Amino acid sequence: MTITIDPKLEARVRERADAEGLTIARYVERLINADEAAIEELEILAVDGLDSGEPIEISPGYWEEKHRRLDERLKLTITR
Repeated sequence: MTITIDPKLEARVRERADAEGLTIARYVERLINADEAAIEELEILAVDGLDSGEPIEISPGYWEEKHRRLDERLKLTITR
């Protein structure tokens, strides 16, 4: 397969492939495989989220409480 890409992008791809000791074809194949793996991971996380329990209502108060608890945890970490 032959594709045409911007010369600047081609140079970046060549540079990264060379840095990893790969041909351009193998480098692109790894990118595509990584992209597919990321999509699968995202789908798994989405399903896990849907199956994680009853939904909760998110309001400004929810985020305020989250921030307050995070601030408390950070203070404990800093004082150690």
